[in-house]
Amino acid sequence: MPYVLLAAAIAAEITATSLLKLSAGFTKLWPSVGTVLGYLVSFALLSQTLKSMPVSVAYAIWSGAGTAVVAAVGMVLLHEPVSMVKIGGIALIVAGVVALNLGGGH
Repeated sequence: MPYVLLAAAIAAEITATSLLKLSAGFTKLWPSVGTVLGYLVSFALLSQTLKSMPVSVAYAIWSGAGTAVVAAVGMVLLHEPVSMVKIGGIALIVAGVVALNLGGGH
């Protein structure tokens, strides 16, 4: 169950961060509202996850997955530049999260 909550927290964080870009500095109402709500939901779910999962593992997965997916969303949906360095960085983030999980943090 904690991984389901964590996955939902990650999805909310990805949505909120993507909407943050669309809010244009909080000058557009609905993307701004979505950003705030998304972060509230994300942190609420993350806090529930921490009841049964070590913070080191949960936060590494939450931040790493969020960062990697938001970078991919930026490149694919928001037409940000793609480079081998960015792709390599995403791969390193994923490798780091996997290493933390394999290290027996949970």
